[in-house]
Amino acid sequence: MTSLLLRLFAVLAVLALATGCGGGGDEASGDGSTGPQIPESPVITGNPAGYNAADITFASTMVKHHQQGIELAKLVSARSGNQQLTALADQIVAIQQPEINILNVFLVQWDENPDIRTGPGGDEPRDQSVPGTVDDATVARLESLQGPQFDTLWLETMLGHHQGGVDIATREIDNGANVDAVSVAKSIVAGLNPQMSVMRQMLEGMP
Repeated sequence: MTSLLLRLFAVLAVLALATGCGGGGDEASGDGSTGPQIPESPVITGNPAGYNAADITFASTMVKHHQQGIELAKLVSARSGNQQLTALADQIVAIQQPEINILNVFLVQWDENPDIRTGPGGDEPRDQSVPGTVDDATVARLESLQGPQFDTLWLETMLGHHQGGVDIATREIDNGANVDAVSVAKSIVAGLNPQMSVMRQMLEGMP
């Protein structure tokens, strides 16, 4: 029954994605400032045929990567007074959670076992093989800081985390066989690179 419900969720998600695609760039920065534009959502065909090991690795690895990205983004609101940083963190959550949902749909289609959690991994150990993974000591340090000190470390940390995401997606673009997965990988790169540029600009302006 659990498997049936999961597959039903997958079908419904694919249908919703196929009919509801399209990112609105005007909503990108949250506060109307100089935040990066949200890339257009990839068009998902929902066809499970034509995938390889690289596609499976991409989907499963990126789910883990994005789950930590959301975890890190959710630290911001209670610790930073920087509105631009808060808007950027909100944008990360708004983009990456739907991407996790899409990737889990792929894994269901491919008869893999997706991780359908919507939050951080709790007591589970972090998979250090995932590019860009932030270690527990750094996460604990972020949780202990407030204000500009938090902002600086968060930006430095998230830059490395985002670069890991770009690396994962680039490998999929180069080696993947599934057109939908490659489309998502391209969309991820198109979203992460502008966010990294904003992070670098913000770091330059830090005291």
